[in-house]
Amino acid sequence: MVRNSSLPAPDYLITGAGTCIYDYERQKTLQVFDEILEENWELDKIDNVMRQFSTAEKRPPHYQGTFKSSWFLENATEEEIAVIKTNLREAGLETVVEYGDNRVMDIFPRHADKGNALRWLLRHLQIDGKACLVAGDAGNDGSLFMIPGTTGIIVGNAQPELFANTMEQPVYHAEGVCGDGVVEGLVYYDVLSDFPSVTSTSPTEERVEPEIKRLVREEYLEKLSSEEVKYLQTAYAKAVETLRKNITPMGFSACSLTDNEINGTEENYQSVWARDGAMCVQGTIGLTDEDIRTCQKNTLITLLNHTSWNGQIPANVRIDRGVPDYSGVGNICSIDSGLWTVIAFSEYVRTTRDLEFLREYSSTLHQVMNWLTAQDGNNDGLLEIPEAGDWTDLFGRSYNVLYDEILWYYTNFAYGRLLEFQGDFRNAGHYLRQSRIIKATILRKFWPTSASTETSPLSFTELQASLGDTRYLLAQVTPFDFNWRCDTYGNILAFLFNVLDFERAKQAFRFMWGVGINKPYPISNLYPVVSPGDKDWRSYYTVNLLNLPHHYHNGGIWPFIGAQWVRFISRLGFRDIALHELLKLAELNEQGIHSAWEFNEWAHGETGRPMGKSFQAWSAAEFIHACQELQVGEQ
Repeated sequence: MVRNSSLPAPDYLITGAGTCIYDYERQKTLQVFDEILEENWELDKIDNVMRQFSTAEKRPPHYQGTFKSSWFLENATEEEIAVIKTNLREAGLETVVEYGDNRVMDIFPRHADKGNALRWLLRHLQIDGKACLVAGDAGNDGSLFMIPGTTGIIVGNAQPELFANTMEQPVYHAEGVCGDGVVEGLVYYDVLSDFPSVTSTSPTEERVEPEIKRLVREEYLEKLSSEEVKYLQTAYAKAVETLRKNITPMGFSACSLTDNEINGTEENYQSVWARDGAMCVQGTIGLTDEDIRTCQKNTLITLLNHTSWNGQIPANVRIDRGVPDYSGVGNICSIDSGLWTVIAFSEYVRTTRDLEFLREYSSTLHQVMNWLTAQDGNNDGLLEIPEAGDWTDLFGRSYNVLYDEILWYYTNFAYGRLLEFQGDFRNAGHYLRQSRIIKATILRKFWPTSASTETSPLSFTELQASLGDTRYLLAQVTPFDFNWRCDTYGNILAFLFNVLDFERAKQAFRFMWGVGINKPYPISNLYPVVSPGDKDWRSYYTVNLLNLPHHYHNGGIWPFIGAQWVRFISRLGFRDIALHELLKLAELNEQGIHSAWEFNEWAHGETGRPMGKSFQAWSAAEFIHACQELQVGEQ
């Protein structure tokens, strides 16, 4: 990245989680630092200890180091980790054991620590901490921020534990993820004068992994033509026009009130919907137009002002009468309404820094969090969702539903950040730590593995492991069963909300691309579809002919999910592939039933023909979000 951009070359690199200091100019490690770590450190003894665990697998060589031993150990319990630490100590080793992502165990010398390495380097160079700028994304980066005088950058995909450990430290919270977030922070601190171009000087085919190159067609690795770029600019402008059709004094409507014919039960479209409205707030948060910013705030005000006495956010509020509906379709409680509202509120406050707005609704938000927490009836960290109790409100998923649990993780994270903004660090830390527990539980329950140990046998609630080693997060888990289908939206959100690591996200991408969930347009919300006669089929799927195979929630194509698919691919580092998918999504949004550029609600999963309401707010909002993240569209 340094060689192919305007980034300054480093003087020293601290690598291997603080186990190596590399002199960049002289191209060699600092041997004097290595000598500190050599005491009571023997890699062979570590190998002997770890091989006592039948499911432990040593990671590939590029993850190893002179002072780092790295292993895969799926779903290790606290008891197993404690046993490993004891065995290492009894073998005469003084080590630090770190376990993350429910699968990776790293073992370092006792003194190995990023903060310790940086402290040593500063003393070695006789530099004060005030001249030091650090950046990080993981919990083990926290020690860097503790050095007196340092300022820091926390990137957009950072883990909750890093936020929890740095709440009272002077840090910049970047929007960008990974290296982009670091560069953004460097611009903020005036280390760089401008953000480097997103277009790398290295050819696309060199940046894409060979396996991905084989998976996608060659045209996906080509740059967009000038005509295609202009087309995306037109699509972006049309998306903003569509969004403005949904601006009302109460907030964003679900679809344009003046461009859609309403029949029977469809009158509920004439509402500010919690999940739709909140997604529109989040998707358009990068727009600073006064009318749009006002509508963002009014959407949140409408939802929070109609919170029930016990903390339930309404599924929707009718625009004409101001009447809230707490049950939604089928008189079923909507769980994700509250989840999305807290997330959107956090995004709004984080972006606008409207702390007065936060203070005004802090007690209401606390009520909402209490109501949501009460949906975890067995205190296992996950919510119990009633059948059809979320955005798939005519589809039969229940109990631990992937989509809702991902939102629950991020809701705890977002609420923790809101408390941090208010200076309530003690309670902020509680919610940030809780989000970490939820994440670990999601990975353990929804990403099956054939690995098990004597100390961690498969329980009845974990029968999904009979699938073997999966390549995506399962759609649903109950105490008695599991749904093995791929909820594409749930898996995409899992990566965008930092539950899935890059390796697992790439596995999910390979699967979803391989089965063609982006054809004919991005993307179908479910693979494979549920057909009559399947044990997952429900008779009510024929209501209004909505959930027939390849319809609506049963494998229909949803443009708002397609936009998040584009962001998912871009975040993986495959920007050119993402741009081509964005182009296909623009073509879908242009089709229309009655006229061009209708940004329809959904399309048929096989024919790709647009269906549902026209000028759908979240279809437009998420398209805007994708364009902004890929830095295209605005002229």
